[in-house]
Amino acid sequence: MNGKLYGIGLGPGDPELMTLKAYRLISGAEVVAYPALKDGESFARSIAADVIPVEALEVTIHIPMTVERGPAQAAYDKGAQDIADYLEAGRDVVVLCEGDPFFYGSFMYLFARLADRFETEVVPGVTSVTTCAAVAGRPLSARNEVLTIIPGPLDEAVMQDRIAAAEAVVIMKVGRHLTKIRKVLDALNLTENATYVERASLPSQAVRPLADAPASAPYFSMILVTKGQDPWLN
Repeated sequence: MNGKLYGIGLGPGDPELMTLKAYRLISGAEVVAYPALKDGESFARSIAADVIPVEALEVTIHIPMTVERGPAQAAYDKGAQDIADYLEAGRDVVVLCEGDPFFYGSFMYLFARLADRFETEVVPGVTSVTTCAAVAGRPLSARNEVLTIIPGPLDEAVMQDRIAAAEAVVIMKVGRHLTKIRKVLDALNLTENATYVERASLPSQAVRPLADAPASAPYFSMILVTKGQDPWLN
């Protein structure tokens, strides 16, 4: 019989934000797979490092950080094949994914390649969006307010139109796009309504008004934007 594939959401970085189910599955895993940068560093593995059994076999999926999609797709093809080899041998495979597997998560690319061939279970995780709201003390939305989540790489004009039409906004994947995002929010007179959060839940976490944010931002940073009076105050 084939093994079972698990996509495990680890949460935003603090190991204590892993769910009990994630902890149980990882601690009993025979094979653990995870994405990593080309140099081998894996944020996902670092979150679960103290939980992974010492005897577990590990599969590293080296994902190139390039704008072009071809190299990343090739890396997921190889990673999926490596995982499939273990599944076909009857071994269960736990795939680690920071945040939530289906919310901008790397696991979705493996899911697309493997779920039609192997039994698969996705374990949701605490998202960076809800974590940033928690550490910033800023509720995301209330009553009938609509929350809009925008990726930082979005085209500047499109981003401005989306934010202008939104009621409450989260901008993810800020990183190298911070200058562009600042320009958009300045043009919409929303800089004073924006809170900058980087590395939420980690020891290096920083929370400050966008106006006081650094000139450059890490990939794991986010901006929360509200408009007018917060509906949850009334």
